[in-house]
Amino acid sequence: MSENTVNTPNPGNKVVVITGASSGFGNLAARALARAGHTVYAGMRATADRNAARVAELTELSAAEGIDVRGIEMDVQDQASVDAAVERIVAEQGRLDVVVHNAGHMVLGPTEAFTPEQLAQVYDINVLSTQRVNRAALPVLRAQGSGLLVWVGSSSTRGGHPPFLAPYFAAKAGMDALAESYAGELIKFGIDTVVVVPGAYTSGTNHFAHAGSPADTERAAAYDERYGALRDSMAQALADIFPEGRTADEVADEIVRVVGLPAGKRPFRVHVDPSKDGSEVVSAVADRIRAEFYHRIGIQELLTDGASL
Repeated sequence: MSENTVNTPNPGNKVVVITGASSGFGNLAARALARAGHTVYAGMRATADRNAARVAELTELSAAEGIDVRGIEMDVQDQASVDAAVERIVAEQGRLDVVVHNAGHMVLGPTEAFTPEQLAQVYDINVLSTQRVNRAALPVLRAQGSGLLVWVGSSSTRGGHPPFLAPYFAAKAGMDALAESYAGELIKFGIDTVVVVPGAYTSGTNHFAHAGSPADTERAAAYDERYGALRDSMAQALADIFPEGRTADEVADEIVRVVGLPAGKRPFRVHVDPSKDGSEVVSAVADRIRAEFYHRIGIQELLTDGASL
């Protein structure tokens, strides 16, 4: 399908943009959503060079399966790039229905050994990127009076998160808090919010394989004697408690499911956590407390059906 073809969708078709879709959950979700009949823009950086092969794969997949998934240049750390991507989508499709906030980066190492600049970089990718995308996309969704934001979170936000991943965990918690506030601020515009919470998938994504490391190697080395073996075994320990037969595709399948639900009837938060690290239990309590507080102060109309008492 030509990139310049204006889509004439069936009623179930949604125009979707996914951030960080060159690999992992984002790439899997882009393919799954397209196979479900949606028009999907897979946002990624460096589409003309480093990720050119990823773009070609999606183009070939579209031609082979008769679906519509295409790579689009979208550097979530660059507002101009994000703005240009959203403008192109609207120019080609006439609308935008779903934004999937998936872009993220993990780091692994002693927290003290990361420089403040490194923490800011992790926060920029995992949190500020969502703000850039929202500022580009929300005027379109608000004008339409409809839309959906899907935030790909992490069970680490409320689950039994281990040490040596603090910058990433802190950033994902920040993104989760942002998603909660946005949900109440957007519901009166007809815009739904769903937080999809994956557990620790040690395969099927590049999170662990491409994890960043501390810039202050001297301070990192100071932890090696007491923590080195424990830290190095952590990824394997996470893999050991992961049930056999479960794959990262199920996160993509859950994103497809919530996108396909009727507007205004979607759950606020869903978990896909085979390892059962406790996030789902804690989130159920936290979300109920939030809903109760909204009722106490008379703003319960800002709750989604999935978050209501």
